[in-house]
Amino acid sequence: QVQLVESGGGLVQAGGSLRLSCTASEGTPSSRRMAWFRQAPGKEREFVAAITWSDEATYYADSVKDRFSISRDNAKNTVYLQMNSLKPEDTAVYFCAAGLAWTPYFRPSAYHYWGQGTQVTVSS
Repeated sequence: QVQLVESGGGLVQAGGSLRLSCTASEGTPSSRRMAWFRQAPGKEREFVAAITWSDEATYYADSVKDRFSISRDNAKNTVYLQMNSLKPEDTAVYFCAAGLAWTPYFRPSAYHYWGQGTQVTVSS
């Protein structure tokens, strides 16, 4: 059972930046994909970004492309989400997830393990 622990959320003004971190409790096999999803009140959980552990291939939702960047540190079993030019509509609880590399990266059902979530609030 892999445990994922997120950190780095908080309150920021529009245009600001935050970096989220997600650390896995055990080593990450090359077959794994890590992702970030978010869920705003009253809305469904939506895909934000994903990275394949073996080749560092990255994927982004159109709404965050060119503003957010996902990366990983293999030695620390940690994946990061650098969020720049934040907008009020980015306000949500952000979840880290771990799944397998050959599954649809944008589907929550493709991920077996989830963190507890970290709140990101962007004020206007």
